[in-house]
Amino acid sequence: MDGIRAKLRMDRPGFSMETDIVVPGRGITSIFGPSGSGKTTLLRCLAGLEPNSGGSITVGGETWQEGKFLLPAHKRPVGYVFQEASLFPHLTVAGNLHYGLRRSGGRGTLDRMVELLGIGNLLERRPESLSGGERQRVAIARALCVNPKVLLMDEPLSALDQARKREILPFLERLHEELEIPILYVTHSAEEVVRLADHLVLLESGRVRAQGPMSDLLSRLDPGVRLGEDPGAVLEGVVGERDGIWHLARIDFPGGALWARDTGIATGRSVRLRVLARDVGLSLEPPRDTSILNLLPAMVEEVGEDDHPGLALARVRVGSTALLARLTRRSAAGLGIEPGRRVWAQVKSVALMDEKGGEAG
Repeated sequence: MDGIRAKLRMDRPGFSMETDIVVPGRGITSIFGPSGSGKTTLLRCLAGLEPNSGGSITVGGETWQEGKFLLPAHKRPVGYVFQEASLFPHLTVAGNLHYGLRRSGGRGTLDRMVELLGIGNLLERRPESLSGGERQRVAIARALCVNPKVLLMDEPLSALDQARKREILPFLERLHEELEIPILYVTHSAEEVVRLADHLVLLESGRVRAQGPMSDLLSRLDPGVRLGEDPGAVLEGVVGERDGIWHLARIDFPGGALWARDTGIATGRSVRLRVLARDVGLSLEPPRDTSILNLLPAMVEEVGEDDHPGLALARVRVGSTALLARLTRRSAAGLGIEPGRRVWAQVKSVALMDEKGGEAG
């Protein structure tokens, strides 16, 4: 097994944790949940900073914790990025990075980290002269210079304003594409999860509410498996066409295509779409004379309850891709919306998670 398996338990005044998580050996796993759910505690256990935790941890087939055996924190090949950059103020950026190299015995690849994080022009500067986004990029590079087998990131963007977050998100996407190690990413931001994560672990009161591939979890009807208040599906697609006359982009995905506002992403580029259930309507016949561009033939797979007794959620399948639709229970009954029913999905708005960190509808 090249990923992470952590079966952990902990009891302390006012909080208990009992988790069993499986993390893939590559890509970003987002740890998501309300304050106090145990997100940071989970990262600290993996880093060896919670000596009173019990259970077992294996990383890439290596045992870090089992019974009374506990690999000390300083022997764990972990890179840790905190909410605050925590750089050494008396060292330049280059000096901070070389500190990370010394921890790894010189095995890290400094030039690669500098290029990945875009900090080549910052090397001679000191932390106090950097913006918040620049400091955090340096902190990430330093964490990677220790040549880790796991990168732990504890709300790395929470201390930044929206402009700095949008500045740093493309660099995190680059790490996602380039690194061959698992990244565990704690956040409260649904946007960050949707844009970055492949895998999702939902925590609540120290317990795992759900875990698995993000696209699979978010297409479930379970009201406990949501990012924020609005349920919605996440689609992986490719920019297939850009319409220069109407400033639209066609995003092709397994099973169909959707038009979204063109934000300048080149054709052939992989992108993610978020389609909220509130923006999907269902009809039995293809509508005529409508302003909605995105009409997709679909089949109803499941119908379930929503937060309000007057509403229902339906999961429909467009080819191999699942979408969620919100409708009134009265409409569902009148249209005979039930598993196996063929329908047309009318997608009123699409959120294209673009490389500038925004959404396009």
